[in-house]
Amino acid sequence: MTATKILIVEDEAPIREMIAFHLERAGYSTLQAADCRQARALLADERPDVALVDWMLPDMSGLELTRQIKRDNENNDLAVIMLTARADEFDKVSGLEGGADDYVTKPFSPRELVARIKAVLRRSKVADNKMIEVGKIALDAVAHRVLVDDTDVKLGPTEYRLLRFFMTHLDRVYGRSQLLDRVWGANVYVEERTVDVHVRRLRKSLTPFECENYIQTVRGAGYRFSKPNSEC
Repeated sequence: MTATKILIVEDEAPIREMIAFHLERAGYSTLQAADCRQARALLADERPDVALVDWMLPDMSGLELTRQIKRDNENNDLAVIMLTARADEFDKVSGLEGGADDYVTKPFSPRELVARIKAVLRRSKVADNKMIEVGKIALDAVAHRVLVDDTDVKLGPTEYRLLRFFMTHLDRVYGRSQLLDRVWGANVYVEERTVDVHVRRLRKSLTPFECENYIQTVRGAGYRFSKPNSEC
């Protein structure tokens, strides 16, 4: 089972580590960033489920980081909770209008923070029992299982990540460089042809279930994942 991943963006190390301690006790996986630059690198590489963003950061305000996240097509579905000592109604409204999904005022209890995280996860449909289904293929995002007609499909970790990305981005064409950024991470340097190798492996794993044609090659552009017309 893969734990929900929480990015903590907080410049004060004791507060950041205290939050991480309590979230990990609650069963979450955590990532830590001391500023917006580190946060953006982790957003690209780790694809967290929730970001906890402090308002006051050394290189940019947390509000502006939140706005950037929500403007970015790669991350605009990320749930963001702002953490701040600003308790005025104007500041709360500014945070929510800037794209934050929730707003927690310091000081706060760990129990309250965990409850807020659970609430935004429910709203953003990243709940613990999430199943992704496309045609005959079902992917259990928590148990890391892929099923076709209730039969397990054996996949390597990269093929699993690739399939999950495809299944959550239906009918869109992605080039090799885009897939490398989204599946491997923006700071991982491998050749673009690596994508072709893993697409072939994924198709081979789906072939016994007659699902290899869900992955379509778009000549000169890249790959698209789409339910075949014959199954519509």
